Amino acid sequence: MDTLSARDRSRRMALVRAKDSKPELVVRRLVHRLGYRYRLHRRDLPGTPDLVFPAREKVIFVHGCFWHRHAGCGLARLPKSRLDFWLPKLEGNARRDARNVRALRKLGWRVMIIWECQVRDLERLESRVRRFLDA
Repeated sequence: MDTLSARDRSRRMALVRAKDSKPELVVRRLVHRLGYRYRLHRRDLPGTPDLVFPAREKVIFVHGCFWHRHAGCGLARLPKSRLDFWLPKLEGNARRDARNVRALRKLGWRVMIIWECQVRDLERLESRVRRFLDA
């Protein structure tokens, strides 16, 4: 049984960061250390990408595995309670992400998604980011 009131649940959800999350900060530090310069959260682009490389026409999203439904990832498991609330919310997030990626590609942007769980292996992540940005 869920003992939190709707107000308490709302307050907890407000603590979830849309910008400057720990995984995003790790990616930003990595990209900067590699010598790439970027813009943050351009609101004029679909989905407000986390990192934007205007001259390269490339963007990077750093997605939380739970919030964005990373397929096959243990961090993306569904909660045990209130599925009637969580399932439509999380599936809606995934649909919106797909729409934003399509819209960006239609505008000529190349898109990379970095999942929260991928931030743990910095060596592999560095290799992926270099390949994406240098291509």
